[in-house]
Amino acid sequence: MPTLQSLLDKRATAWDKAQEFQSRAASEEEMSAEDHAAWDAALADVERLSADIEREERHQRAERLAAVDYTKVIDGRGDTPEEEEARERHGGAEGVEAYNNAWRSWLRGGTQDLSSEERSVLRTGWVDGKELRAQGVATGAAGGYVVPPAFRAKMVETMKFYGAMRQVAEVITTESGVTLPWPTNDDTGNVGAILSENTQVTEQDITLGQQDIGAYMYTSKLVRVSLQLLQDSVLDFENWLARKLGERIGRIQNTHFTTGTGTGQPEGVQTNAVIGKTGATGQTTTVTYDDLIDLVHSVDPAYRNSGRVQFMLADSTLGAVRKLKDGQNRPLWQPSVQAGVPDQVLGYGYVVNQDMPAMAANAKSILFGDFYAAYVIRDVEDIQTLRLSERYADFLQVGFLSFARADGTPQDTAAVRAYRNSAT
Repeated sequence: MPTLQSLLDKRATAWDKAQEFQSRAASEEEMSAEDHAAWDAALADVERLSADIEREERHQRAERLAAVDYTKVIDGRGDTPEEEEARERHGGAEGVEAYNNAWRSWLRGGTQDLSSEERSVLRTGWVDGKELRAQGVATGAAGGYVVPPAFRAKMVETMKFYGAMRQVAEVITTESGVTLPWPTNDDTGNVGAILSENTQVTEQDITLGQQDIGAYMYTSKLVRVSLQLLQDSVLDFENWLARKLGERIGRIQNTHFTTGTGTGQPEGVQTNAVIGKTGATGQTTTVTYDDLIDLVHSVDPAYRNSGRVQFMLADSTLGAVRKLKDGQNRPLWQPSVQAGVPDQVLGYGYVVNQDMPAMAANAKSILFGDFYAAYVIRDVEDIQTLRLSERYADFLQVGFLSFARADGTPQDTAAVRAYRNSAT
């Protein structure tokens, strides 16, 4: 199987070949049919290899998560801040292993099949005596439990795959869902002054504001699983269930974090984004090189110099942007030739977010800026899972659902600007 670097090298070669045909097309009045076919083939190779590169990068991210040794973390043999935090939280390797085993038993057979030791482990959480059940008074098959670390890592990775906003926004985790306020200040309109001799200093107050973030309850909705599937020891049921439940929660959260109305749901980063550039009349489904330049420079240099600025757009919009060229007939899109270095537009990275609107009349179809400064996502504790054994017993099925509390809100509207297509 080709490595990531080999795919990057192949794409660079295909891109160079496409560029050769592009240069010839610009200098010759007419190209042969064979040259046109070869040009199209080179561009198709670039598209195909770009998709392969994206898949390989996702696979490597998932592989890194799957390779986390939680026993090492709990034993105290890790040395990263994340490992230190996990070690302090979970208390001991034996306790975590016991909890994981009990949780898997509960997932497959329900509470009635647990031993007294497993029941005790699930009631008390790990080994530190902390209450970790989803319902403090729940008993029997209706009880819910915190998803153990390895399972949760898979689900969070799935949520990130379907949630571009989690890749770029600031994400915080809190122990409770109470409204979390923080102070704000915009003093950029105030400046100092020259003071004459023997003159009293004038006053200029600093105005403080306040923002806050709450927590909405998100659910994966119910999934019914047959007893045969649960009892099939060959099937990797944990990965399958984590993927399905995580995909559902990840999709709806990303939609809200991108275009949410702010009423009964989070306010999205795109919803009330300040317009940095509007397309000229007729550009209802297009964008130009000059438009993107103006959009970039509509963001203050203080944010552009952060090293985190990038574009956000839907894949269909990216397809249109990749066809744009500058005044020297050079493409704005530049493919990466090095692993770990993203492809770029105008020298800036980009993130594809399928919840961004496609280009249409009046659509705010492209965002540019520092999304970490612009938007904050708040998660409350861990993902929780419920198992419903009796409700669908006559179908010989067991119901599962996961839920997570989260919210998101813009925190610095100056950090991001939007390109809006023309109304007509």
